[in-house]
Amino acid sequence: MKIRTRYAPSPTGRMHVGNLRTALYAYLIAKHEGGDFILRIEDTDQERFFPGAVEIIYKTLAEAGLVYDEGPDKDGGVGPYVQSERQKAGIYTRYAKELIDKGEAYYCFCTPERLESLTQIVDGKEINAYDKHCLGLSKEEVQKNLDAGMPYVIRQNNPRTGTTTFHDELYGDITFENSELDDMILIKSDGFPTYNFANVVDDHLMGITHVVRGNEYLSSSPKYNRLYEAFGWDIPKYIHCPLITDEDHHKLSKRSGHSSYEDLIEQGFLPEAVVNFVALLGWSPDSDQELFSLEGLVKEFDYSRIGKSPAVFDYAKLRWMNGEYLKAMDDETFYKNALPYLKDAIHKDLDLRKIAAMVKSRIEIYPDINEIVDFFNELPDYDTAMYTHRKMKTDSASSLKVLEEVLPLFEAQDDYTNDALYATLKQYIDANGCKNGYALWPVRTAVSGKQTTPAGATEIMEVLGKEESLKRIRVGIQKLSKELS
Repeated sequence: MKIRTRYAPSPTGRMHVGNLRTALYAYLIAKHEGGDFILRIEDTDQERFFPGAVEIIYKTLAEAGLVYDEGPDKDGGVGPYVQSERQKAGIYTRYAKELIDKGEAYYCFCTPERLESLTQIVDGKEINAYDKHCLGLSKEEVQKNLDAGMPYVIRQNNPRTGTTTFHDELYGDITFENSELDDMILIKSDGFPTYNFANVVDDHLMGITHVVRGNEYLSSSPKYNRLYEAFGWDIPKYIHCPLITDEDHHKLSKRSGHSSYEDLIEQGFLPEAVVNFVALLGWSPDSDQELFSLEGLVKEFDYSRIGKSPAVFDYAKLRWMNGEYLKAMDDETFYKNALPYLKDAIHKDLDLRKIAAMVKSRIEIYPDINEIVDFFNELPDYDTAMYTHRKMKTDSASSLKVLEEVLPLFEAQDDYTNDALYATLKQYIDANGCKNGYALWPVRTAVSGKQTTPAGATEIMEVLGKEESLKRIRVGIQKLSKELS
């Protein structure tokens, strides 16, 4: 049997990280076994429809590399792949009426006011369970109401006694008391199917073998299974994924600032890093490996290794992972991607390509660039305490001596390439019998004014040029002289 999975998003806005994980896992399960991955747009909730959201879905899947085999623009013979189009074709109403004929569903004509009156407070919570009032209507009464044009919904007829058991690939067999199963609505008063009903019908008609979704749908699964059984259809395999939480173990929400794929891209993360990270939100490989290409994930993915415990969205880990992807990126691509950030950060005519090479291994996301390179614009007003470094065995006095002695050497030098500048400093170091850091630390501090820099002293001087480098060294001498006087 060929594995067929689907991703069936609702176009209600940006793609939540949890939805991206669902899409990714569905893709990996299919591709690991050489199966098909299907895209289906579930736009039955017209009130929540967000203009442009369908385009967001296409764009996100494309950037993430999740190429679907069938979808709205790739007909595989089981379309349409948009639920509103399927609704217009009368698919859902036809199957709902089949259930009515079997006694597995019924028309409900209850008014909103009556439904509201059924609300009860149980343990401080509002519970609204339908009382099967309309199940008792005769065929004649039903037909009379239909002929009169009374608004209605179609409800599933669930038993109130006994139990229903379903199997999940991760959680095993789960049993629910039928008394907990509400008679959920299948067809709404606007003629559109509910998400729950449309899913079952479409998954069957599209031959879906494995259904991947969040574990918040565990409680709905018995109602799905009863629909499959009522129709006499094969039940697919269920894979319910664990909840994704923030670092405080709260459900990942928009307030976190990184709940959607687009949030993360706007923050400077790479699509491939996001995909890699999201894959590990609940799943772990049979090794300590953490960095995977999409092709590597396809090869390694075993859904039995998805955990049941909530997965924590570790922002620091995502940053680290993104940094590793940046380091591995070819230099030209990195430069091209970093250029807008460099232009935004540096307002002088400097060699941005050289600066890009400096920062490549020092940043985790592109926006980090600004803070790292801002000293190229202007020397910050730094504290001379930075000249004291225990490991380098430097202090203010030794730093002043070094700067005063190397200044005339740099003044006399015309070749301001990194190699030539370093050779001059190395000559000074050898002549004075000191360690490299003893001379390099004061010079780097003077030309940058920062505790940490993306490159060494002479690399920075090459970019700054002779005039600016000498100017900054003189400022350093002035600052230290003032401190020691």
